[in-house]
Amino acid sequence: MNISKIKTIGDLKKSGYKTLSVKEELRKNMIEFLRQGKNPFEGIIGYDDTVIPELQTAILSRHNIILLGLRGQAKTRVARLFTNLLDEYIPVVEGSEINDDPFNPLSKYAKDLIKEFGDDTKISWLHRSERYTEKLATPDVTVADLIGDVDPIKAAALKLPYSDERVIHFGLIPRSHRGIFVINELPDLQARIQVALFNILQENDIQIRGFKIRLPLDIQFIFTANPEDYTNRGSIVTPLKDRIDSQILTHYPKSTLVSQMITEQEAQLTNEQREKIIVPELLKQIIEQIAFEARESEYVDEKSGVSARLTISAFENLVSFAERRRILNNENQTTARISDLVGVIPAITGKIELVYEGEQEGPAKVAQILIGKAIRSAFEQYFPNPEQIKKKQANNPYSQIISWFGKGNSVDLLTSMSDKEYSKTLRSIPGLQKVVDEFQPDADERLTLLFMEFVIYGLSEFSMLSKFKLENGIQFKDMLSSMFNMKPEDDFDIDEDSDFFK
Repeated sequence: MNISKIKTIGDLKKSGYKTLSVKEELRKNMIEFLRQGKNPFEGIIGYDDTVIPELQTAILSRHNIILLGLRGQAKTRVARLFTNLLDEYIPVVEGSEINDDPFNPLSKYAKDLIKEFGDDTKISWLHRSERYTEKLATPDVTVADLIGDVDPIKAAALKLPYSDERVIHFGLIPRSHRGIFVINELPDLQARIQVALFNILQENDIQIRGFKIRLPLDIQFIFTANPEDYTNRGSIVTPLKDRIDSQILTHYPKSTLVSQMITEQEAQLTNEQREKIIVPELLKQIIEQIAFEARESEYVDEKSGVSARLTISAFENLVSFAERRRILNNENQTTARISDLVGVIPAITGKIELVYEGEQEGPAKVAQILIGKAIRSAFEQYFPNPEQIKKKQANNPYSQIISWFGKGNSVDLLTSMSDKEYSKTLRSIPGLQKVVDEFQPDADERLTLLFMEFVIYGLSEFSMLSKFKLENGIQFKDMLSSMFNMKPEDDFDIDEDSDFFK
């Protein structure tokens, strides 16, 4: 259909156009997507077997939907992708505030216009991107914001009495007629405002003030919310919840691989960063593991969740920290290091909600603990577990390294050291490269150095070595000598949960 040639209601009738409700429109297009094997929710990773089938079912059932889940689970992202299921253009009465259907007008403006001009009434075409409205629920949202109210300025300007329908100023919901309306964080909406939504969801119409008019609106409602037990700010009133047809639970990525795919898709890196900062898979894995450790941590409030934005921000910080070192050392290209993980701490502390025990430790210390646990978890996937070797009294591949430190030697890994200094420092440790060559024989030069550093960090996480915080880096020493020679101000617990910095 050539919409550029259809400019009046008469033209529309001749074209054979038939109006569908927005839910029927979504259903029709979803069926077409399914038949073609396409996914309208492109870019949503990790929901293929869980959330997306439930969304498809709800759309086919023509349901209003609530997406229930913790923060950072792509609820709003999913809602915005619903526009892919709308027709590209729909006809509306030209000049209408509420997208009046030319064949079934609701507003007095559209009815009067059609009564006067009939088939010559002009129409305009509304693109699907203009049929999406989103509102964040906050305590200051009013019924007038959502539904509408009498506009005294309009009444004065048009010299109309308040009893005239033309003085009504429509709110966001009527203006979303024939489109999609999303309310984010529904529990934050005051209970009396939630009550105002009852009739809209049940009867598909609204009433404004004392006017007798009833507007049977055609809207696809999508709500997002955190679980009720997560927030003390409010909750969804039961009668409203009962009127929302489908409740779909979202979730965090099931594996670090899925989480990594999300991070790489969403991370905002410059072309220069992508070209000049090499981030090995090991570090990407550790970044994702930090979030998994946080979700299981006794210090982090599990009800508040750990957003996927944590790993995205952490990955960006890791790259930027390595980039800063590259610039300071005037190097053309560099590889991110384990020691660069210090740069991700600010990305962690701002995105985790701590319980009482966590508050006692402090957010920075909790972040360091989480990084340490992530390193420990990843270590076992690349190298033998030092504790298991000790228990089995098997041949210890780390014995030469530990023995060297036991003779009073120490290593300082500074965050600002150049690639040459970094290589020289790691290669000065006897037996270190031998371990990497044995268990990671396919590693190239850059990756070998990263694994050598990883072994040192891993041994400290398994309490085979000790580590101390320096002004701009970390010092590794023998565990026993550190315990006996420790100064009072250096006191710290030597266990598997010890700090990233000590």
